[in-house]
Amino acid sequence: MQSIRRAIASGQATDEGRIVIEGPHLVREVLRSPWRLEQVLVTPHGRQRHDELLSKAAVEIVEIPARAFESLAGTETSQEIMALVTPPGGAWADCLTSAGLAVILDGIQDPGNAGTIVRSAEAFGAAALIFLEGCVRIANGKFLRATAGSLFRMPYLEDTKRADLRSHLRTANMKLFALTAQATIPISKADLRPPCAIVVGSEAHGVSPELLPHAASLRIPICRVESLNAGVACSIALFEAARQRGAI
Repeated sequence: MQSIRRAIASGQATDEGRIVIEGPHLVREVLRSPWRLEQVLVTPHGRQRHDELLSKAAVEIVEIPARAFESLAGTETSQEIMALVTPPGGAWADCLTSAGLAVILDGIQDPGNAGTIVRSAEAFGAAALIFLEGCVRIANGKFLRATAGSLFRMPYLEDTKRADLRSHLRTANMKLFALTAQATIPISKADLRPPCAIVVGSEAHGVSPELLPHAASLRIPICRVESLNAGVACSIALFEAARQRGAI
């Protein structure tokens, strides 16, 4: 239990490399994904409350007292169920494909923004996600809840070095686009149909200097405000990419 408590508090994996998810929605989403459900923890009341869901989980179910569960949970209002899961291993070949659009998160630490990007990536047909060094960890509970399960169904790489990304993009012959407020080219004028990658940086620092000189910079046309948050900007860019590719 101490390993689980530390993982939830720090937003990291457990000592065994497992990720803690909370709530029936995420457990249900894992069951229909490539991720492996390892163990479920519930309270006595939670076992009754989520009986139908638990009947589909062919793993060990550990029942713990409500007070002990509350001391573990990372949410203010517990739904009395959490689980330990193992993600599938990621590979560059899965993320940079000949027909796909990769979404790259560059230093985005806000769990809500990162979660919005992941949901939009799935909704608009992106092929994969790449989280560069300095991004929120995928084990972060707030981030996982913000993805609403989309992360479980998409190939991804985490804690990726920027130099490695540039090298693999060259090998895959994929063009890199960067979303920046200072760009002169609007997103609608870029050809997003060929295999490519879109990188979005944090609101505080933008796309990192290690990547920006190697990317074609694009802007989201706006009025009366200086900028959009990263989640909104990336979602608009993904919508435009899906429109050009005939996915929507």
